[in-house]
Amino acid sequence: MAVLVGKKAPKFSEPAVVNGGEIVENFSLEQYVGDKYVVFFFYPADFTFVCPTEIIAFQDAIAEFEARNVAVVGCSTDSEFSHWKWLQTSLNDGGIKGVKFPLVADSAKTIAENYDVLAGDYDVNEEGESVFVGEPRAYRGLFLIDKEGVVRHQLVNDMPLGRSVSEALRMVDALQFFEENGEVCPADWHKGEQGLKATQEGIAEFLGKHKN
Repeated sequence: MAVLVGKKAPKFSEPAVVNGGEIVENFSLEQYVGDKYVVFFFYPADFTFVCPTEIIAFQDAIAEFEARNVAVVGCSTDSEFSHWKWLQTSLNDGGIKGVKFPLVADSAKTIAENYDVLAGDYDVNEEGESVFVGEPRAYRGLFLIDKEGVVRHQLVNDMPLGRSVSEALRMVDALQFFEENGEVCPADWHKGEQGLKATQEGIAEFLGKHKN
């Protein structure tokens, strides 16, 4: 598994569905560079079971992300037409109607491959035929990208394991706290709590205040 933290987020320009129903042909994260943070997450497939719970949870928290100047963008290896149909389908019928943030179509699987979350890869069998080994879907990868387009946090779950939206918000808060204050964030840090100076004296002071 590639570690992208500290590196520029891989670029792409692919179709996406935005605003819950508008298909755009050349969607790119480059539009946010210099302006917004991005939480870019992969999910295995449309019309599945764990995936809608995550996507709807992100939508329910979208105001929290927007208040932090964060764009939320989802991606799977489904087509833009599958995304569109899922977005038009009611929650009672297994859809995600009401979701407004962009869903990128990675039909060629190149985005998932470049972010190293594709659950398989192409190979050649004994007959010289191209075959796909594994699953042609993405793991539940999540990447926090700063305003310079650099990945600052990544998390990859196996397909049965849903993610925590509150943890994604916590990581945004931690990054922004560090950028604004120059202090690092200790274990289980949450917004509003004390950070610490990255020195021996700072660590000693912090631990001294948290002794049982």
